[in-house]
Amino acid sequence: MNIKTLIRSLVSLFYPEQCVVCKNILIEGEEFLCLHCLLDFPKTNHHLCPNNVASKNLTGKVIFENASAYLFYSKGGMSQAIVAEIKYKGNRRFGRWIGSYLASDIKDSGFFNGIDLLVPIPLHMKKLRKRGFNQSEIISKGISDVTGIPVDNTSLYRSIANPTQTKKGSFERWLNTKNIFEVKENPVFEGKHILLFDDVLTTGSTIEAAINTINKKCKNARISILTLALSC
Repeated sequence: MNIKTLIRSLVSLFYPEQCVVCKNILIEGEEFLCLHCLLDFPKTNHHLCPNNVASKNLTGKVIFENASAYLFYSKGGMSQAIVAEIKYKGNRRFGRWIGSYLASDIKDSGFFNGIDLLVPIPLHMKKLRKRGFNQSEIISKGISDVTGIPVDNTSLYRSIANPTQTKKGSFERWLNTKNIFEVKENPVFEGKHILLFDDVLTTGSTIEAAINTINKKCKNARISILTLALSC
């Protein structure tokens, strides 16, 4: 037994790891989530159905190839606990793990086929400095670990620090996100199939704004969308 394993065993003895969702003590072989919670995952299975709710949410608003959300999100539900653990508790290790888990689960469906770049929806620099990380980027790196698709976290950026979307209606969210993104002059997106990733899809206004910017600035860019969760 090496020193790292010994230290980890001692820490686990006195401070056993708990399931992120139910807070039960994890047993050997479990990581971050217990088997019971994994079996109860509120999966959408969107990757198996192109004409899904996430796709319908965006159809008629923007031009895209495919759209999928991995989990259903509801207040007080499992997905809210998962997103909160990453976004508000700063559990980056878990964020990368859930990205890897998501990608491993849907990879064989062919959803990632033909994707050139994985682009997490960016935070404004002010919010990024305050929070210290972008949760969508962390999860995207986990997806990249499994798929091998490179993450581009610099070409698309948020030029306007818009107020929080919380408690805003659909039209207010659309106004709040209009023209908030820009693309660097480097034509890295041109002719590429881009997978935009965000943590939660609600009205789709943020994704819509990002797609409109990319389509306006980059010739022949194709865009697909993936989110960790879809708000019910």
